[in-house]
Amino acid sequence: MTTSADSPPDEPHQTGIAQRLNWLRAGVLGANDGIVSTAAVVVGVAGASADLMPVLLAGSAALVGGAISMALGEYVSVSSQRDSEKALIEKERRELVEDPEGELAELIGLYRAQGLSEETATKVAEEFTQRDALTAHLSAELNIDQEDVVSPWHAAFASAIAFTVGALLPMATILLLPHPARIWFTFVAVLLALTITGYVAAWIGGADRGRAILRITIGGALALAATFFVGTLFGTTVG
Repeated sequence: MTTSADSPPDEPHQTGIAQRLNWLRAGVLGANDGIVSTAAVVVGVAGASADLMPVLLAGSAALVGGAISMALGEYVSVSSQRDSEKALIEKERRELVEDPEGELAELIGLYRAQGLSEETATKVAEEFTQRDALTAHLSAELNIDQEDVVSPWHAAFASAIAFTVGALLPMATILLLPHPARIWFTFVAVLLALTITGYVAAWIGGADRGRAILRITIGGALALAATFFVGTLFGTTVG
């Protein structure tokens, strides 16, 4: 086990990596939702009416409501994760106080399961226990770093800000360009933005970039096409 003091600054296991990945993941998901949901709303309304005011009102409502909803959802989700991690940390701390010998034997067994010999596993476990028993057990048993428990506030703010930034793209495109070209330019701008967010999301998760981009752009295109069709249908009916 290494601590942040022992780790080079560019190593992925340094202290703080979970926090950064947490807000980065929330930000990418928030931006993606902001792009798709807001674009779907404004394209649907634009399909029903050539007037800008209904588009502006609907888009603004979608932006504000979506940003708040995303932030709340991330806060609740990450808070639950944080509570679970803290409960596990406290449980491990209590077990170390109540049964230190049993915990040492457990740690030796974990290192043995990783392929170390009995002698080496015992030596490593004893040294780590003398140095920081709780950290050793959290890492070996639960893959938790007590100094790097995720923050629900970071995720909430990242998600809300990213949603807002993502939502501003289709809003600006459809409000600044003339009708009917604004609808098609919005389609193009949204698909390009989704390509970027799909790539970043795949990079964070270590997934296949091409498949992720294809999946997210097809989903976004279907959402826009569906809302535009509904908007056009209602616009034709009302007219």
